[in-house]
Amino acid sequence: MRRGIYLIEEVDFRPMNSRRPLEYLTWLTRYKREDENLQRHTLTEGMSIRSREIDLVGAFYAVGITGHQQFKAVTLWHCHGGWDGGWRQMLEIYDGVGDKLFLSDIDDLRFSAFSRPLGAVHGTPGLGDTVRPLYLYESATVRPGAALDYLAAVREERLPVLREHGHDLVGLYEVLMCDNEVVTLWGTTIDAHLAVQRARDAALGLDDEVAPDSRLLDWSKRARDYLEGPWRETLLAPFPGSRLAPG
Repeated sequence: MRRGIYLIEEVDFRPMNSRRPLEYLTWLTRYKREDENLQRHTLTEGMSIRSREIDLVGAFYAVGITGHQQFKAVTLWHCHGGWDGGWRQMLEIYDGVGDKLFLSDIDDLRFSAFSRPLGAVHGTPGLGDTVRPLYLYESATVRPGAALDYLAAVREERLPVLREHGHDLVGLYEVLMCDNEVVTLWGTTIDAHLAVQRARDAALGLDDEVAPDSRLLDWSKRARDYLEGPWRETLLAPFPGSRLAPG
């Protein structure tokens, strides 16, 4: 079985116009639904690449109060067929760098976009197996070369704890074409998110109304064996029309 290859993209919108993320996510989910009927991939003027093998599995509005820049959208793409499938198709649009590459229906809508290629590691379930009303998105900078070790520790040590607190693993990803970044994604709910925060507070002695879970603090210490730079968890709300959005 081939390794799963994905792409995650973070899109910012400025000036602060709350309608722009809505326009972007509505446009994106609509045209990707149309792609499901395509027989072959193609580069279409104003639409970039059209392909059913480049699958929009997650389109999210970032929950700004959890640490995202406002306003932001996050998208997760699955390259069916791995390197030789959807990934190759995305690269083919740069062959010759033709005029179509520089035309888009969403020109001037986005302020900036940052993409990272992802490789799934052992333990990542099939996408679509977990559909939840909220997602926990972690990006972390690890010591050079420690990405796979960190993700293995997440799978073996952090996963059982979060599962008990109502979180389901969506993906464990090594950020490709670099050696010091990882991404993890979890499905959750508002109640489960709040329960984790309070259990951690209780373990710190800052909440005496709920049961503490010291394992949450143990993981924070354990993670430092691998981390070398910024680490952040934030929340994402799924936008209707992608596979990870509740029907």
